[in-house]
Parts: sequence; C-alpha cells; structure tokens
Amino acid sequence: MKVISIVGARPQLVKLAPIAAAFARTEHEHQIVHTGQHYDADLSDVFFSGLGIPDPDVHLGVGSGSHGVQTGAVLSALDPVLEQARPDWVLVYGDTNSTVAGALSAVKMHLKVAHLEAGLRSFNRRMPEEHNRVLTDHCADLLLAPTEEAVRHLASEGLAHRTRLVGDVMVDICLRIRDQVRSGAFPAPELPEGIDPAEPFLLATLHRPDNTDDPERLAAIIGSLARLPVPVALAAHPRLVARAEEHGIKLAQGNIRVGRPLPYASLVAAVLASIGVVTDSGGLQKEAFLLERVCTTVRPETEWVETVRTGWNILVPDPHTLTPTEWTETVTRPAPVGDPGTPYGDGQAARNVVRLMEELVEEGREGSRSA
Repeated sequence: MKVISIVGARPQLVKLAPIAAAFARTEHEHQIVHTGQHYDADLSDVFFSGLGIPDPDVHLGVGSGSHGVQTGAVLSALDPVLEQARPDWVLVYGDTNSTVAGALSAVKMHLKVAHLEAGLRSFNRRMPEEHNRVLTDHCADLLLAPTEEAVRHLASEGLAHRTRLVGDVMVDICLRIRDQVRSGAFPAPELPEGIDPAEPFLLATLHRPDNTDDPERLAAIIGSLARLPVPVALAAHPRLVARAEEHGIKLAQGNIRVGRPLPYASLVAAVLASIGVVTDSGGLQKEAFLLERVCTTVRPETEWVETVRTGWNILVPDPHTLTPTEWTETVTRPAPVGDPGTPYGDGQAARNVVRLMEELVEEGREGSRSA
C-alpha cells in the first residue's frame, strides 16, 4: 500500500508524528509532502527534528498569501506530484488550506482521500478552518473521526457510511511526549525571559484572525492578559506579532512576557509547568485537557466540546467584559474534580488509521479480482 501524507502547518506536523511512526512499523510505502504553508522554522522545521518525523519527500514551498492564493498554489503544485505517484491513499490532516487543496487535487485525479480529524465543527462560518473542514469531509472517501461528537456531526450531514471512529492521534503523541518530559528526557521548557517555571505562571497563545485582525479587539485581549496578577508566558505566533506591529500594539506590557512559538516537547513541558492556559488554539485546548491543566479559550465556540463539558475548558469570548476579579478567578481556577474519561481515545489512533486504510485497500483489490 502506498500512502501520501500532505501537511503544511504546525498542528498537522504534530498529527503526522504518530502516523509516520505507525507506518514505519509496517512494509507500506509512506511519503510525506510538505506544502510549505507554514514557512517559519519555529512552526515547521523544528517539528520534524523534535518529533522524529522523516524529512519530507517533497517540499512545495508555497509560503504565505491570501487564502485563495495559498490554496491555488498548493493545488497547482500538487497535481504533478500526485499524478506521478498515484498512491492508494492521499491522507490529509485537520483544517488548513493545505488540507482542502490536497483533498481537491486528489479527488479530481480519482485518488482515494482519507481525512484525519474529520467531523469537527465550530458552526462559525467566519472561520476559514470551518469551510476547509466541511469541504474536505464532503469530498473525502474515508472520514477518520476523533470523537463520538465528530461521528454525530458527520452522520447529520449524510456521511455516516464513510465515517470511522479511530480516536485522536494527538493523544498518541501528547501522552508519549508527556511521559518523556516527566522522565527528564527533554530540557526545561523554553520560556520567555522573566518567567520562572518554579513560580506560578499562565501560558498563552493567540493567532486566530477574529482575535488578531481587529485592532480594538486585539488591544483589549492583550490588555486583559497584561492586567492579570500572575506572569503570562505569551508564545507569540508570527501572525500575532505581525498584526500587533501593524496595529501599533505592544505585546510586552504589564505581566506579559513575550517569547517565540514553542517546539512541541517544550510546549508540553510549558503546559505541565504552568497553572493554566489561555488560548484560541484548538490543539492547545485539547493538550491542556490531556495534561490536566485548566484552559480558558478566547473564543465563543470550540470544536472540542468535551473539554468544556468536563469543566477543564471555559469559553470567554471577550475577557475585557469581565471584572478584573472575575477574569483572574476564571483563568486561575482550580482543576475540576472527577474522572473526565477518555473522550479522545486510548492513544492507539495512529494504528487504527493504518489498519483501516489497509483493510479498505484489500477489500478494493478483492472486489476487483472477483469482478
């Protein structure tokens, strides 16, 4: 069986790590195509080296641009790659422009498409990621759902027959790295200057357009973080840095200490060292849940509803509308009591993915032989 994985952004690289490891334990041919959607070394190269992912077989180097330009560039560059390789499966990850472009390029060549992390829905049509998810799910042949909630979403859209529940590959990698961090296999987290990991601090990230592109909103969110009575380690995404500079907003103010995006192992170590997380990242919400740290999400909705239902995550769309006391009590609240269960699976999702693709390829071959 030949499978091509198409990735291009940090969250996809993290998901790729357990998939690549699962394929390495088989005789199957697994090729990696990196679109270059995230061209910053902190958001790409460091994940290959830090997570033990094989170097990409193909690097398209599409770089930045508007959604249309970026999606079109990936489509144009992928066509000859897929035409030459003719894999049994094209595996796309998550909800980026690389995801939908990879799926569209493959289906137009009549290649089978599997979508990892299928069925997530925010129901917020302002989010580019929401369009990418829905379009990819509706053109893919195999929908690899991480949760029961995702399975229900797909069934409601008439896609139950293509859907399989496999669990979340983020569990596979997050728990492995967590155990290595706790064993001392990795150095101390790379925190911004002024953050003492032995003292209470919050870890924060912001990158979504709804939070960064409006100058008044971004200034209000940064102001809310700056006024917190505990230090805030802000791992600043390039988009946040660029928009803050464009809007004339100083990030390093009050109790905010600004650092660079963290390699995955350092991110896990930083979450474990923190007393809580403030973010608009879908991945970090779930990582905080898996690492048992309370999360406050600066969004009106989340795809990971299980984190909210269990009390580990609270949605605060507009922190500046809370009183300083309410805001502080929210982000520094104690961890919930009780067993949250395992809504994201048991850490075997990558093996489930490989097994399912194997089975479907074999079924297809048997069907061809009997026809």
